[in-house]
Amino acid sequence: MGNELYSGVVALGIGFVVGIVLFVPFVAISYRRRGRLTVGRFLLWAAALVYFWAIWTYTLLPLPDAENYACAGVNLNIWAFIDDLRGARSLTDFAVLQLALNVLLFMPLGFFLRVLGGRGIVVAFATGLLVSLTIETTQLTGVWGLYPCAYRVFDVDDMLTNTVGAVLGSLVALIVPRRWWVRRSTDAGSRPHPVTRGRRLLAMFCDLLGVVLVGYGSAVAVQVFLEYVVRDHAAVLDGAAGRFALTVTPIAIWAVVVLATGRTPGDLAVELRYRGGRLPAPVARPLRFLAGIGGYLLLDLVPEPWTFVQFLFAAASVVLVFTTRGGRGLPGLVTGQRLVDARSAAVVGDGGTAFTTPEKSSRNG
Repeated sequence: MGNELYSGVVALGIGFVVGIVLFVPFVAISYRRRGRLTVGRFLLWAAALVYFWAIWTYTLLPLPDAENYACAGVNLNIWAFIDDLRGARSLTDFAVLQLALNVLLFMPLGFFLRVLGGRGIVVAFATGLLVSLTIETTQLTGVWGLYPCAYRVFDVDDMLTNTVGAVLGSLVALIVPRRWWVRRSTDAGSRPHPVTRGRRLLAMFCDLLGVVLVGYGSAVAVQVFLEYVVRDHAAVLDGAAGRFALTVTPIAIWAVVVLATGRTPGDLAVELRYRGGRLPAPVARPLRFLAGIGGYLLLDLVPEPWTFVQFLFAAASVVLVFTTRGGRGLPGLVTGQRLVDARSAAVVGDGGTAFTTPEKSSRNG
């Protein structure tokens, strides 16, 4: 029981970390393929991510102790499990439980392949067989040479039952409503969708999460560079260069993106844009940056005892999403622009640049 709990915790931990790193790209892909992000689909993909790591942790972990290492055997008799089942005295016998768990472990694989990948039984069969073969081979080779011999039994019965589990999971997925299935060809991602306050808050969250990841990623990169390339251990211990990268890198990247596009990376992820207003783009875009994530980042540089101002700025930004027209928030108030779907046509563009909608153009023609 302890090993299973350990493997589960490792799978959840890795899945959580990887999920955080992939969240913004996932949001961007969802809005471009489906035009929106639903809670149900997000939870399905999150479950698939944790399951992916669970397969490896449950089948490969815990790794054996090198001091007490013992080589495992090989079972090439594909019907050996039948003899084991015949000798079982109850449903709680080890042979019965092992067979059931081998099937159940791979059922989610076939389920996710159909619901999220749009693939049927043939792909589920091939994928289940390939994944199981990879796992068994990894065990047979002692994690590809890390250990002198197999640390778990290479069992062709496991490959058979795993593959059956993947096929059964694909069949179970047939009961899921088709509206939950992935659509391989759709124009939903190219059509404008309603601009909701939840969508605006999602953009803000993507910016905040992106800033944190970029900041800490750049800080770690600087520290690694100083340690292993420059070999300045004193600078690593001092940490000043890492802190500088942590603070300045996100500000620089977000400023460049906003000044170049008029949109933050969060806006780009959820396909939002500020349009209209009387200000020209060279003025509107810096204001958009300062009234949004840029202002929040710059306020992080404020010394004590004024650090509370950053919190007030963040709180006001969230409140204004709910209290301003169309959820345009503080950037919209400062620039005089409105918040629209980036895929929609509008009469007035970023910074007051006029253009015509296709419908209006056809009427005028």
